[in-house]
Amino acid sequence: MLSLHQLRCFLAAFEHGSLTAAAEALGYAQPSVSEQIRALERSLDVELFQRVGRGVVPSAAGETLRPYAEQAVGAAEEARRAVQAVTSLETGTIRFGIFGIARLYVSATLVADVLARYPGVRVELIGQNSSEVLDDLRRGRIEAAMIAAPQTSEGLAVIPVARDELVYLSADPCRLAAPVTAKRLARARLVMPDTTWRASDSARLILRRMLHEAGYNPSTRIEVEDVETAVELMGADLADTIVAKGAALELLPRLAPGAGWVSLRPRQFDTFAIVHRAGARLSPAARLMIELATARIREVADPIVSS
Repeated sequence: MLSLHQLRCFLAAFEHGSLTAAAEALGYAQPSVSEQIRALERSLDVELFQRVGRGVVPSAAGETLRPYAEQAVGAAEEARRAVQAVTSLETGTIRFGIFGIARLYVSATLVADVLARYPGVRVELIGQNSSEVLDDLRRGRIEAAMIAAPQTSEGLAVIPVARDELVYLSADPCRLAAPVTAKRLARARLVMPDTTWRASDSARLILRRMLHEAGYNPSTRIEVEDVETAVELMGADLADTIVAKGAALELLPRLAPGAGWVSLRPRQFDTFAIVHRAGARLSPAARLMIELATARIREVADPIVSS
């Protein structure tokens, strides 16, 4: 019979590609993780991983099992939270997923809002990029999040709450004299953040679509992880960059006071959304974070009000 413990060990090995790394992530001994996965394989009468060197690679059966294992573990976490929801928010930890650039918009004020209502709680804002936050959400590590709207939403409830324009930043006033077309964008020297998630980052997907529709391919001169570094390099005139307007207004005075921004042509927008598992019974903590995060993001970006 399958157990949640076996499925958690399986998912950790799948994610880390190593039984040793999976054991470290879970806080177990490596033989214990190996035994749990062997027991799961015996129950299913399949081989879930192939041993390659010191690592493991999922088999076809392992690939098939993964989404079901995530659903089972996620459902168990939801059940646990539903039971805990009968307790108050006077103590404990409140966790909420939030994509990296959102900390420039709402993180500090959001934490202040929570602590003003419930000074005894501990707050965790989790995530760097929307793709990473979605993975945590699907695996049940968090209950709800605010992210840049996902391209695929199977199994998720997605509620758009605001949008912000993507703008072109440059330290050269000549490059800001007119809105930037796809042709100019394709020829630009760019530094772009979120390099780890370059294939799935929402802003990059929007820009990629803009260029492809005009018959051009995207390219970058410099790749970095965080938006602050991208803006600093742009301010040194090593490359131009594209970020959400709210981030530009926050970072330019501090990191590149001599630089400026201009719209793209046609104008492009990134959408911010609240997401949680479809049909999930949200805890009071999750509902609180959704309420406060929505109010804060709508103060600094264009609100989207559902009909």
